[in-house]
Amino acid sequence: MRFGLFGTGYWAEHTQGAALVSHPDAELVGVWGRDPAKAAALADRLGTRPYGDLDALIADVDAVAVALPPDVQAPIAERAARAGRHLLLDKPLALTTADADRVVDAVTDSGVASVVFFTGRFDPEVTASLEQAAAGGGWSSARVTMYASIFAAGGPYSGSAWRKVHGGLWDLGPHALSRLLPVLGPVTEVTALAGAHATSHVLARHDSGAVSVLMLTLDAPPAAPLFEYQLHGEAGVLDLPGGSGDPVAAFGRAIDELLAEARRTGTPAHPCDVRFAREVVAVLEAAQLSQQEGRTVAVR
Repeated sequence: MRFGLFGTGYWAEHTQGAALVSHPDAELVGVWGRDPAKAAALADRLGTRPYGDLDALIADVDAVAVALPPDVQAPIAERAARAGRHLLLDKPLALTTADADRVVDAVTDSGVASVVFFTGRFDPEVTASLEQAAAGGGWSSARVTMYASIFAAGGPYSGSAWRKVHGGLWDLGPHALSRLLPVLGPVTEVTALAGAHATSHVLARHDSGAVSVLMLTLDAPPAAPLFEYQLHGEAGVLDLPGGSGDPVAAFGRAIDELLAEARRTGTPAHPCDVRFAREVVAVLEAAQLSQQEGRTVAVR
């Protein structure tokens, strides 16, 4: 499958680009970025060609891989889907449900395959643990703590403008929800509070009756990083695995699964397709509104 890579940052080069170049069934046709000089430099490092026009790159490929801020990603994804190109996107899909809905509509109308890269969901150990937890059932609550510290000078994401504005809620929240929703079911309402160190504290009620607590920040004290995923229920307490920490291998599996989805007909869509990603965006949008207005917000 011929891929176009959209984005020129650290994630585009060291995760998506690296996985695409090394994948035996993928051909990286070219790179597009908002900064032509960066696109040219990255294309050279990846052994492909830069594109100055995003529609030209869309026209030359079978699928797009996008490593751009969510508000930039969504319109490109919609454009590519309406051109009949398969989508391999990053999380979060968008920053509003309205933008996410436009991508979903484009995928539905065109019939293209879509996979959204929630990193842990492409780790075999994480996937197996979630399947076992969902099959066992009986979970009444969950707690996810994701305390990252990414803004130290020299870090690969220290200059990420969208992460500084939207914080852990939007960057880490998708990872947390991608583990919780398959086990506890959809979220119906949320209450969220802003805490110290730009931490979002989110209380979510699932339609199964379970309640989950999410604590999310990208700006934790450097001495206090913590990542925990825990379920509580009739079977006791279950600590879910965090994953291997190898995003290139995980993205390689995402490529595999997009290829499989593109060949498949008449079967259910991928569990991490744009429809699932839209569900995640709706929860995050409700949590953001709750945090801003100090009230419980229903998820639409």
